[in-house]
Amino acid sequence: MNTVDRKIGSIKFSCISPEEIKNMSAVKIITADTYDDEGYPIQGGLMDPRMGVIEPGLRCKTCNCKVDECPGHFGRIELAMPVIHVGFVKDIKLMLESTCCKCGRLMLSPEEIQNRIDRLNTISDLGGDTIDQKNYSKETVKAASNRGICPYCNAEQSKIKLDKPTTFRIVNENNKKLTPLEVRERLERIPDDDLRALGMDPAVCRPEWMVLTALAVPPVTVRPSITLESGDRSEDDLTHKLVDVLRINQRLRENRDNGAPQLIVEDLWELLQYHVTTYFDNQTSGIPPARHRSGRPLKTLAQRLKGKEGRFRSNLSGKRVNFSARTVISPDPNLSINHVGVPVRAARELTVPMHVNEHNLEEMRKFVMRGPIAFGRFLNKEDGTYDLEASNAYIAKGLTDEEMDEDFLTGVNYVFRNDGRRIKVTSENAPTVAENLNIDYVIERQLSDGRNGEKDIVLFNRQPSLHRMSIMAHRVVVMKGRTFRFNLTDCAPYNADFDGDEMNLHVLQSEEARAEARIIMQVQENILSPRYGGPIIGGIHDHISGSYFLTHGDVRFNRYETMNILYKLSDVGLGGKKNMLFEELNKDGARPIPEPSGTDENGQPYWTGKDLFSIALPEDLNLTYRAAVCQCGGRCQGQNPGGVCPTDGFVRIRNGKLITGTIDEKGIGNSKGKILEKIARDYGSDRAARFLYDATRLALGAVMNHGFSTGISDEDIPEEAANQIRENSKECIQQVDELVESFRDGTLEQMPGRSVRETLEVRAQGILSGARDQAGKIAGNYLGMTNPAVIMAKTGARGSMLNLSQMAGCVGQQSVRGERIARGYWDRTLPHFHKGDLGAYAKGFCLDSYKSGLTPTEFFFHAMGGREGLVDTAVRTARSGYMQRRLISALEDLKLTTENAATVYHDGRITNTVGTIVQFKYGEDGIDPSKAVRGDAVNLNDLFAEVLGEDADKLLNVDKKENEGDDYGSREKDLEGFDDDSDYDSDEDSLDSDGDSDYEGGE
Repeated sequence: MNTVDRKIGSIKFSCISPEEIKNMSAVKIITADTYDDEGYPIQGGLMDPRMGVIEPGLRCKTCNCKVDECPGHFGRIELAMPVIHVGFVKDIKLMLESTCCKCGRLMLSPEEIQNRIDRLNTISDLGGDTIDQKNYSKETVKAASNRGICPYCNAEQSKIKLDKPTTFRIVNENNKKLTPLEVRERLERIPDDDLRALGMDPAVCRPEWMVLTALAVPPVTVRPSITLESGDRSEDDLTHKLVDVLRINQRLRENRDNGAPQLIVEDLWELLQYHVTTYFDNQTSGIPPARHRSGRPLKTLAQRLKGKEGRFRSNLSGKRVNFSARTVISPDPNLSINHVGVPVRAARELTVPMHVNEHNLEEMRKFVMRGPIAFGRFLNKEDGTYDLEASNAYIAKGLTDEEMDEDFLTGVNYVFRNDGRRIKVTSENAPTVAENLNIDYVIERQLSDGRNGEKDIVLFNRQPSLHRMSIMAHRVVVMKGRTFRFNLTDCAPYNADFDGDEMNLHVLQSEEARAEARIIMQVQENILSPRYGGPIIGGIHDHISGSYFLTHGDVRFNRYETMNILYKLSDVGLGGKKNMLFEELNKDGARPIPEPSGTDENGQPYWTGKDLFSIALPEDLNLTYRAAVCQCGGRCQGQNPGGVCPTDGFVRIRNGKLITGTIDEKGIGNSKGKILEKIARDYGSDRAARFLYDATRLALGAVMNHGFSTGISDEDIPEEAANQIRENSKECIQQVDELVESFRDGTLEQMPGRSVRETLEVRAQGILSGARDQAGKIAGNYLGMTNPAVIMAKTGARGSMLNLSQMAGCVGQQSVRGERIARGYWDRTLPHFHKGDLGAYAKGFCLDSYKSGLTPTEFFFHAMGGREGLVDTAVRTARSGYMQRRLISALEDLKLTTENAATVYHDGRITNTVGTIVQFKYGEDGIDPSKAVRGDAVNLNDLFAEVLGEDADKLLNVDKKENEGDDYGSREKDLEGFDDDSDYDSDEDSLDSDGDSDYEGGE
C-alpha cells in the first residue's frame, strides 16, 4: 500500500455531542455486572467483549482482533436524567450570566454582537493565539453580564450563584436551585451567532453538550482486570466507579418511571451527579472523595492525567526506556575518563542492532555462531570462528557466577528476519540461525568492549539531571562484578559519590545516535562547563595530594621509584606492551622513558617530580599562575625577577616543562584547574583527556610511593597552642561582655540604619567570628605543611582550614538565620542560663573544639545550627527544582537559528517555533559560555603572555588578577556551594529525581 505523507496543520479540541458518543460506541451498557459464573464477560456489561479483550486467546467481537492488535472500543451509558460535567462548571456559569433566562439571547445589541464576532475573526487572521481570543471573549461576557434587562424580550435578569461543585442557584428567587435539566434547556436556547460572539464554534461545540445525557465508557484496555494469586478478579478503579454510576442510574430510572415521590427522585439525581463528578475528578473540592472499602481514594480520570504521576508527565514526558540498565556505582581509577565499566551480566542482556548486508554477511554469521553466552578462550583469533561445541560442553559442566563472568566474549541474543519476526538465539539453535541468516536481517549483539572491534558507546546518567553534563557518553569496558565503574575525575559533573548512589546506562540503538554521542556527548567534549567556561571535570582527592607530593619542592625519585610511577601510564615504553583499554590514547605509539634529571652523590641517576609531571604536558605549553599552596601575602615573590616563592607556590611552565611551582587544585582540579583549562581550550578535547589521564595516573603513582593517610592524631595541637586559642577566645568573650554592659547602661554607639539591639548583635557576631578565625590560624601555624590534614586543606584535595580549625581549635559561634541564637525558652535560649543573659555562651558560642568535645549546651546550640542547614537544603532543592521545571517549560520552544535560508550565514538569532525573534544575538554577545574566558570572548593577557613569554608581565606592566590569588574573579564566587561534596542524592532526599517535591500545589 502506498502511503502519502501529510503534515499536521493544527489540532482542535472540542466538546463531544451525545450523537457522537452514540455513534462511536460499540455497545450500550445496561448492567452493572461484569462476569458470569464461568468467568466470561457479560453481554451489555462493563467488560463486554465488544469493547475489546484483555485476555490472550479471546477475540474482540467488534473488530475480530486479538489482544495485541485490538485498540479497544468505547461503550456508552444513557443517563436517566441529565447531569452537569464538572469540568465545564465555570463555562456554564458564564453563559448563564451573560444570556437571557427567557429567550436565551446574548444580552448585547445585534451591532455589538456582530462587532465582537468581527473582532474575534480579526484576531484569528492576524495570527493571535487561543489565549488572545479567550481574553477577548471574557470581555464580551463581562459586558453582557452587566445588563439587568434583556434588550430582546425585556425580561428582568436574575443573578446566578454557584454552590460548588455543580449546583446553580437563582439569587433573586430565594436561592432557588436550578436542576441540570433546567440548565440544559436554558443553554439550548442560545443562538449560534451569539455563541460565536462568545468565542465558541457551534459546529463543533454547543453549550448544552456540557450537561451530559450520555456517558462514554472507555474501552476495556484502558481499565483492565487483574487476576489475584487466589484466583479472584480485581477490577480497575474506573470500573468500580462506572458500576456505581450504573446502579444509581438504574434506580433513578426505575423510581422516575414508577412515579416515586419527587424528594426520592431528587436525592437519587444528586447521587448520580456525585458519582459522575467523582468519575471525572475524585479530588473535586466541596464533596468527599469516593473510596474503596479499604478507605483508599479511587484514582479516576483526572488523577490519571494530571500531576507528576499522571499520564503526561510520567508516561509521555517520562524517560523510562528499553535497552537501559541501572545499578550501584563504584570508583575505578584505572579507567579512562571516557570509559564506563559494565558488569558482564548487564553486557549479556543489553544489545546493539547490527544490519546484515552483502559486505558483512559472513562476519555476522560468525557472530551468531557464538550464541548468547560466549567465552574468549573458544574464539579462533586468526579466522574469527567460534568453537560452539566446546563452549556448550564447558557451560554444561555447571558454572559459578564468577566463572560465567570470566573471559567475556560478545554474543548474540536475537535475530530479526526481514518480515519482522524475532528469533531468540540459543546455544542449541545458533548454527541453524547462522546458516539461515540473510541480507536485510538484523542481529541484536551484546555489548562490545573492543576485544573484537570498537568499544560500544553508551549514555551514562545520574539523577537528578540538573544540567547538560548529567548525561554523557562513555565507552564500554566489560568487567566482572555487579556495579558500574568510572574514573573519579567524572564525579563532579554527575555530582556523584560512592556511598550507595545508583546510575543509569542507555545503549544507543541507531548509527545516528551513536555518531552524535561520539561527537558531542563524550566526557572529553564536556570538560569545559557551559555555565562559566572553566573545567567541570578534573582531579579530586588523591589526584590533588598526589600531585603535591610529586611536584612540591625539589623532590627526587631513584630509578626504582620512577619506574613504579611511570608504570601507571599506559604507553610509556616499559616493555613496549600497550594497554588494550587505552588504545585510543595510544595513537602515537609508546612514549620513551624520560632522560634522568641528574645524578646523585653516588653517581646514581634520579628524576625530579617536576620532570615526571612534564611528561603529561604538551611540548609547547607556556603558562604561569599562582598555586593554592602559595602563602605569600599580596604579590607572590615568585613573580619578581629572580624571585622564589618560599612555599614553591608560583607555577611557571615553559615549552612543556614545569620549571617552578607545585601542582595542586589550581592546576588540575575541577572548576579551578588552570593547566587543564588551558590545554582543553588551546589543544582540544583529545589532548585534554590525555593530559588528565596522565596527570592523575602520575599523581596516584606518587601518592602510592609516598604513602598518605590521616587520622585523629593529625588534629592534635600542642598545649601551648591550645592555651593560645583559649586565651584568644576568652578575650573575645570579654569584649562581648563589655558590649553587653554598654548596651545595658545605654552607652553603646548605635550603627547607622540599625537599632541599639541590632548593633549589639552585629558587633558581637563579628567579634566571635574573629575568635574562630584566629583559632584556625593558630592551629594551622602549629600543625604546619607536614600535617596530612593541612596538606589536604591547603592543596584543595579535601576540606578547608575552617574545618581543621573547628576540629583542632574552636567550633565558634553558631547561628540561625544569620544571627546569634535568640529563640528558645522565655527570655533565654536554654534553662541553663539566667533570664536576659546576652553573653557569648548564652547565645550560641562554642568555645571547645570537636576534638576536645562539646559541653551539653554547646552540643544543643550546634544541633540548632545544623538543623537549619538540613531544612534549608531540602527547601532550597525543592524550590530550585520547581523553578527549573517552569523555566524549561517556558523556554522549550526557543531555538538558535544557525543558518538563514536566503543568505546562508550564521546569524545566531534566538527564535521560537513560529519564527518570532526573541534575541537578535544569543546571550546578547553571541558567545558560547563554555568557549568564553572568564566571561570575555578573548583573554588578551593570555594572548600577550603566549607571544611575549616570560617578559609579558614586565613589558605590559600588568599585575594579573589571577596571580593575586583569584583565578577566575567572580567565577569562583559563583562556584561557592557547588562543591562535589554537596550530596543531594535523589535516592536519599525527600525530593523526587527531577528536583520536584511531591507537593503539586505549585501548579
